[in-house]
Amino acid sequence: MARKIEISPYNPNWPEIYLAEVEKLMPVIGSNLVELHHIGSTSVPGLAAKPTIDILAVVKALEELDSANPLFEGLGYIPRGENGIAGRRYFNKINGDVHLFHIHAFQEGHSAINNHLAFRDYLRSHPDVSGEYAELKYTLAEVYRNEPFRYTDGKDSFIQEIIEAATVWRNGSSR
Repeated sequence: MARKIEISPYNPNWPEIYLAEVEKLMPVIGSNLVELHHIGSTSVPGLAAKPTIDILAVVKALEELDSANPLFEGLGYIPRGENGIAGRRYFNKINGDVHLFHIHAFQEGHSAINNHLAFRDYLRSHPDVSGEYAELKYTLAEVYRNEPFRYTDGKDSFIQEIIEAATVWRNGSSR
């Protein structure tokens, strides 16, 4: 059965859920860890989201991370390899068909790191844009409730526009 798309109002417990999971992940990643970040919609106060905590892991070496796959599995994660994005390691933790956590791991210096952080920070600083994004997600979830790939594709152009605006914003422009 395909994952059902459900959007929830912002939950103020999401940051604490993230922090509790990070405590479990840090020993698994060990000295390979550069930094961990809470990303995605659950990291933006007030933003409605699928209640899945997205974690960005920045590591020194992907090969070393790959060797820790059994340790991730011990925490209930499923290693998915690149899962469609070159230079990424993706892991998900699910309970039945409910996605609890997604880890997006990149080697330091990968461009996706800045994109994820810029997107998050821009939405945190621009509640009007965050509201537009929430409206889009609710609409797409209604139309594509049982089609997660189409739901994700429907957000893509908006996300790319925000990443572009966020990059300009981070570099000192006013929007």
